[in-house]
Formats: sequence, structure tokens, C-alpha cells
Amino acid sequence: MSLSEHKQQRARTKIVATVGPACRDEDRLAELVAAGVDVFRLNLAHADQAQHEESVDRIRRVSQKADRPVAILADLAGPKMRLGELPGGQMVLPFGEHVRFVRGEQSNAADELTTTYEPLIDELNVGDNVLLADGTIVLSVVAKEAKSAVCRITQGGLLRSRQGVNLPGVKLSAPAMSEDDRAFAAWAAKRELDFVSLSFVRSPQEVIELKELIAANGGKARVIAKIEKREALDQLEAIVEASQGIMVARGDLGVEVDVASIALEQKRIIGVCHRLGKPVITATQMLDSMQHQLRPTRAEATDVANAILDGTDACMLSGETAIGEYPRETVEMMNRIMLATEACLDDSQRNGTSHVLSKVAGLAAGASGVHPITAAVVASATRIAATLGAKLIAVTSRGGATALALSKQRGFVPTVGISDVPAVLRQMCLYWGVIPLPSAPSEHESLVQYLEWWGRRDGTLGVGDRIVIVGANYQVSQSHNLVEVHEVTDRK
Repeated sequence: MSLSEHKQQRARTKIVATVGPACRDEDRLAELVAAGVDVFRLNLAHADQAQHEESVDRIRRVSQKADRPVAILADLAGPKMRLGELPGGQMVLPFGEHVRFVRGEQSNAADELTTTYEPLIDELNVGDNVLLADGTIVLSVVAKEAKSAVCRITQGGLLRSRQGVNLPGVKLSAPAMSEDDRAFAAWAAKRELDFVSLSFVRSPQEVIELKELIAANGGKARVIAKIEKREALDQLEAIVEASQGIMVARGDLGVEVDVASIALEQKRIIGVCHRLGKPVITATQMLDSMQHQLRPTRAEATDVANAILDGTDACMLSGETAIGEYPRETVEMMNRIMLATEACLDDSQRNGTSHVLSKVAGLAAGASGVHPITAAVVASATRIAATLGAKLIAVTSRGGATALALSKQRGFVPTVGISDVPAVLRQMCLYWGVIPLPSAPSEHESLVQYLEWWGRRDGTLGVGDRIVIVGANYQVSQSHNLVEVHEVTDRK
């Protein structure tokens, strides 16, 4: 894609789209990439490994044909607890009545419930709340017996087999990864996928365990911790520090904590990610109504815009692209909302009235895992580019950390990332405002010539325009300590 197309058509905030029956074939995937998708999510809780293998192959072919890096995120299911089978497949739970959880995976009586989590009865205590069906049904434990837990229905409704079970505040013994999760993580490492997300994270040690598993299988995938448990909020900074990215998974989080506080928790999570220099994805029901209609609700459009104003690096679509009727139109709509919101932020930054962006840049300057010289250089490069009215920033980044640090400065000068490592280019697909440039050379003189050609071929760059290049002369080990301002000449 040319520089002018990026400037006019592609948002700086990245789009993550879930693969499913609605978009699994190659033509649909190509449509979504053209519409603005940067990262495809494989929901490993659905479909088998063979189907995911096919999706990986298709995404890679689409990426190659488009000559554009596209990243893949493997989303581990984690210890998701679900109801067992109900008599007749469903039942109505009336307010004030009583039901009991019993062991096993199939109910045999109208007042009995079972779950896929075997130790449930042992770990429940009187006074605990049990939330069913995404929190629409609430039970309170009133008595415990050796083989059952009796619950009073405090919020009733229609219940179906296999619906989700949440236990807010209950300490569970289940490990973060099941054997299936471990097998999928090893598979993701061997297939050179770009990101692996860990569901229901409770501690930084669980993140470290997944990182070690990926490394042991020869993978370079970055670990994304999904924040959807109260325990994760209690150890938020340590989990963010241990992770290589964060997902604000508002579905289960909205059940685990008071729904009234979700917006504030989202802002807090994103703020910590910026301070520690980690990419962050905001997820769940962002344009949910577009599963069945061509236009989102006003609340959904506002939700996407507010996530961008909060400083999210990416927004994620789930059912909208996986099983929805309008996957391409949904991506196009999300891109439109992003462009409109970013234009407002760009104007605010130019006028010096953007408190959000200045705060983000200030926090990111001291991001963890980045050499202090690199942090200072990328912060200065962003200011230099804005002061000189540069038309382009280029950052060379072998491991990706410098590109991420530059991304966190939230500058509005178009930024390209250059690396001779294909996996690093794909991981840049999650970094706000960074355009991974797959065919650009890393050698300095060749890079300058390439950038001039790339920008001039569609008239975006002209004689006298300036390009800011962030690189390294390696006088200081492991740091990017070179900033060069290049002026476009009249050579053809």
C-alpha cells in the first residue's frame, strides 16, 4: 500500500478481527485485510487444530498476495467454566427458588445443575455468588453438603446447557492452562504465530509460564495477558510488567467486577500499559449489533471512540467478524470511527490542547524494557518531526522494542517500521501508528533511497520534504542513538 493510502484510508489504531465461519475463506480474509484488519485472532476455544491450521495458511497467503504483513493471535481458551447438559437443553430459574450444584456433567433433576469444573462444590462457600449466562442469572450459595451446594436464585431467567459460569471473588485451584491449552501453545510456537493470549490470568507467574513454554518450543510469539479476573486487577502492574501485551477482555471482566466500574477499569488498565510501554487491545462487543445490521448503535460508535481517546493501541472484533452477517462492513465502520476520532486528536495535538496524548507520551518515555537512550531518542524524534513538519518517520528495529517505544509517543507524523526479521514486522501490526514496511532495506543509504521512492511514487513526498530516521550506530550497545533528518532531493 502506498503512503497516501495509509494516510487517508488506514487508521493508526489497529484492528484485530476474529476468524470464524463468516470470514474463513481466503477471499473474505483478503476483503478484511483490504478494509483495515491488521491482526487476525484464532479463538482456540472453537474449532479443532486442523481448522486453525487451514486458517493460518490462508492468512499467510493473503498477506503475501497483498504484500502487507498481517499478524496472527492465538487465543487460548483457559479454564473457562461451563454448565453441563440440562434436561431438555434449557430451564427457567425463577427468582427466590432454590437449585443445587451436584457432581458430574449432566443434570438428572429439574433443580440440579452441573459444571465442567470438577472441584466446584469443594471450592464454593456459603455467601459466594455464582453468575450464569454472562451474569444475567445470579445465584447465592446458602448451604453446602458433601456432594452438593445449595443456591438461592437472586436473579432469575432462562438458562441453557453449556452456558458460562463465573465465580467473582472465589479463589479457584484450576491451573491457568489446561493440557489442551499447552498443546495449542506449543503448536502456535512451532507455526511461528505472532501473539498468544492467555485467558483468565490471575498472577504474573502464569504469564511467565506461558512465555517459557513458547520459548521451549522455539517460538517468538509475544504473550498477551487477558485481564478478566478480579485477581488480575489486584496484581495489574506485575502482570503488565511480565506480559508483552494486554487485552482488556470486558466480557468476563464485566461479570467478575461491578459492571458500573468497567469504564474506569478500562482506563486504568490502558494507563498502566502506557506507563510500562506495553501494547493494549480493547475487546468485547465493540460493534456487537453489526452482527445482524449494517449500522452500529450510537453507544457502540461512542465506545470505540472512547477506547481510542483512552489510548488503546487496538480494538478487537469477535462475533462481528467470526459469525456476523457483515464482517467486511463492520471492519470498514470501525476504521471510519477510528479515522474520525484520530483526526480530532491530531487537531488537538496541533493546537496544544491534547492532554491525553501529552500524558501518554510522557509516561511512555520511561517504558520498561527500553534502553534509556532509546527512550530519549524516540521522544526527541517525535518532537523533531512535529517541529519540522516532517512528512515521514522511519524507525529501524531488529527486535521491535524501538518501534513500540516510538508508537507510544503517539505522534501523528506517518511512521514506518523497518526490520530484516519478518516476525518482527508482523508484530508491528499491533503497534499504534506504525506501518510495517516489508520490502524496505535495513542498510542506511539504501533505506533513504527506498523511502524517497516509496513516498514520491504517489506524490506524497516532494523535493524539500523531510524524513526523520531513527536508527543506531551501536556506539552504545543495544540502544537506538541516532536521529537523522533527511531532505528529499530532486533525484529521480
